[in-house]
This record gives sequence, C-alpha cells and structure tokens, in this order.
Amino acid sequence: MINFKFSTALRPMGAAVTALLAPAIAFAQEAAPAAAGAVAAAPVPDKGDTAFMFLCTLLVLFMLVPGLGLFYGGLVRAKNMLSVLMQCTVAGAAMMLVWVVYGYSFAFGGSTSAFFGGTAKMFLAGVTPESTAATFSDAVIPEYIFILFQMTFAALTPALIVGAFAERIKFSAAILFCVLWATFVYFPIAHMVWDANGLLFGWGALDFAGGTVVHINAGLAGLIGAIMVGKRTGFGKDMMAPHSMTLTLVGAAMLWIGWFGFNAGSNLEASGGAMLATVNTFIATAAAILSWSLVETFTRGKASMLGAASGMIAGLVAITPAAGIAGPMGAIVMGLLVSPLCYFFVSVVKNKFGYDDTADVFGVHGIGGLFGALATGIFASSSLGGIGYAEGVTMGGQFMTQVYAVLVTIAWCGIGSAILYKLVDVIVGLRVPVEAEREGLDLSSHGEAAYHS
Repeated sequence: MINFKFSTALRPMGAAVTALLAPAIAFAQEAAPAAAGAVAAAPVPDKGDTAFMFLCTLLVLFMLVPGLGLFYGGLVRAKNMLSVLMQCTVAGAAMMLVWVVYGYSFAFGGSTSAFFGGTAKMFLAGVTPESTAATFSDAVIPEYIFILFQMTFAALTPALIVGAFAERIKFSAAILFCVLWATFVYFPIAHMVWDANGLLFGWGALDFAGGTVVHINAGLAGLIGAIMVGKRTGFGKDMMAPHSMTLTLVGAAMLWIGWFGFNAGSNLEASGGAMLATVNTFIATAAAILSWSLVETFTRGKASMLGAASGMIAGLVAITPAAGIAGPMGAIVMGLLVSPLCYFFVSVVKNKFGYDDTADVFGVHGIGGLFGALATGIFASSSLGGIGYAEGVTMGGQFMTQVYAVLVTIAWCGIGSAILYKLVDVIVGLRVPVEAEREGLDLSSHGEAAYHS
C-alpha cells in the first residue's frame, strides 16, 4: 500500500479514545482475566518528528507572509502593492481562526462521510496537549502540531487566489470570498483527498502535498474570479507591467524555501519519504526554471527574470502532488515538461481568450497543478523510479484514477466558486469604483502608500 499524506485517519489518544474503546477494553478484560492488570502504555510522540513538523509548519507560514505577498506585490503596479500584502496577510489571519473554530473538524473531524469531516472537532473539542496524531509508521506526533501544519495550508491556499483579481477587488470582498470559499470548497476537497474516509482517498487518488487540494483548486477559483470580477480598468491599453521584479524574485525565493516545509512536512515524519520530497523539490524546480528560460529564449529571443520566477513556481506546483511519490529522475522530467505547458497558457491562451488573470494564478497554479496531478499517476511507477503502486494497480488504472480526481475537483471548485463570487457580489460588491481603481487600492482602500517620493 502506498503511504502518503493522511493515509491513516487522525487518531487522537487520551480520554476521548479511551472512552470510545471502553466496550472493547471491557470485553478484553473479561476474556483474559490474567491480563486484567496490564495497561498498555500510551504512545509517546517522537521528539524528532515533532521538531521536524514544527519547523515545516513555520516554513509554510513563511510562504504566506512574507513570501506570497512579496511575490504578488512585485507583479502589480506600485499603487497597489500594499493592497496585495494586506489581502494575503488578513486572509491568512482570518483562515487561521476559521480553521481552529470549524475548518479542522470539517476536514479531519472523524466523520465517515465521503465529503464532510463532521463537527466533532469544532472549537478543537477533545484536543489536549496529550492527544496525538498517527504518522505513517508506528510513531505519533502531538495532534496540535498536525492541526497547525494543516492550518498553514488552509491559510495559504485561499490567499493564492488573490493574485488573479488583484488591483480591482474590494478588500472586504476578497476576505469574505476567501472565508466562504475555504468553507464550501477547500475543506470538503481536503477531506475527500486526504482523509481516510474521503471519496477520492477511497478511490486511491494520489496527492502527496496538494496538487488537487491546493493548486487546481486555487487556480480554477482564480480563473473564475478573474472573469467574474472583470478586467482591470485600462487593461490592454494602459501600462500594467510589474513594478518590481526584484521583489517578485525575493518572494519567489521565499516560496521555494518555504515549499520544503510544504512538501517534506506532508510526509508527517522525518524519514526517507521526507528526504525524497526534499530532493524532488530541489531538482524539479531547477529543471522548470531552466525549461522556462529556454522556451523564452526560443520564442522571444531573450530569457526574462519574470520567466525564471514563473518557472520556479511552476516547477514547485507540478512536483507538489508527486513530491514523496515520484523518483528524482521523474521529478526532473516533470519540471522540464511543466514550464512549456504553463508558458503556453500564460502567453497564448490568456491572450486568446482575453481574461485578466493579474498574476497568472490559473496559468501557473491551475495548469501546473493539473499537469502534476496527472503526471503523478505515471511517475509513481517503480519502473520510472517512483515508489510504486498499491497492489494490483497498474499505471493505466492509476492514471485514470488521477483523471477522475481532477474532474471531481474541477466540478466541485468550479460550481462552488462561481456561486460564492455571485453571493459575495450581492452582499458587499466585488469591485471598487473606477475612481478608486485609478487612484490605486493602497490609498483608496487602506489610506497609505507603499512608496513615497
């Protein structure tokens, strides 16, 4: 059986589980009175794994603030720099509270539903410093660190969407949409893919760290948002070049560093699986940077810094679902292939259809995530250096499972996102007035400026 993220259900130890197992314990004591006095020792969290997960959690937080904020901020015009930073920061903070109030329960609350984790863990009910979560071996880690690690995923994913409609959305609309979207789209998809009772998990879909849950989800929501919010005023006429490629590269580099926590931490323990994810996160990204630069050289005559940064993110996105599953050579091939595909969508498809995806969230995250999710089904093969399939599963069978998982994610996210954008538009309105957009969202929405002459 292939072990990957959350392949075992979260198993809290302590008073709650003791109560749950009381009938079985009583039966065992009656059946074996000689052993009645024996008490099994409670699992003790592995300190090395706990420290490893603590570090990975902080690295994922680093991806959000300041990494994602600076990456997106450099891509917008100077007058909108702070608005992007604020949207990423406040959306992330809101999601942290939502996660501990009900998000963790909705995703991993122990329900046997294929779509919903239940309400048993709302307000972190039953979680104590002594309760633990199972890893993929016989070790356990504190449930709190599992909750926090997943919290950073839940905070980062909605913030990814912000880049698609940057420079023209109301601040209140962005935050409200992120909260609603996480509630009705992200939490159910996370449960379906990563919880042992989830629909896609039951099908055997492979997603080590979030190709479907994070990147296809956010990328598609970004595309729908870019269309429904509408184009920026002056799009196609005014100069809308990124105001600071320096900051964009700084942000991209921070994302790459943080991504090691994102991918390696999804192994839940400091073992060989985490190291495989680390190797793949290095080399798939490097291959994608070189690939994007080569494509630009052949098509434009020059390799750009924006292209290198885009290739960096594309490589990270593509390897995410396969990080602990594909072999290193497979990771290189995935990195080499993803950049031309994303470049085509960013430079050709977007221009062809005319949608205004400010930071190419769909072109990089959506398409890169889709490619990565499908390619995982191929490069998991042991014949290609991967860790192999579950018993009786063939490459063709696994690939089709990946296709079904992608289609379910697209349908759930696409329908849900469109409804939620419309709902937010009715409640607070999606767009700022044209005058506020021309002035810049930094001043019109937040009363401050990123730069002063």
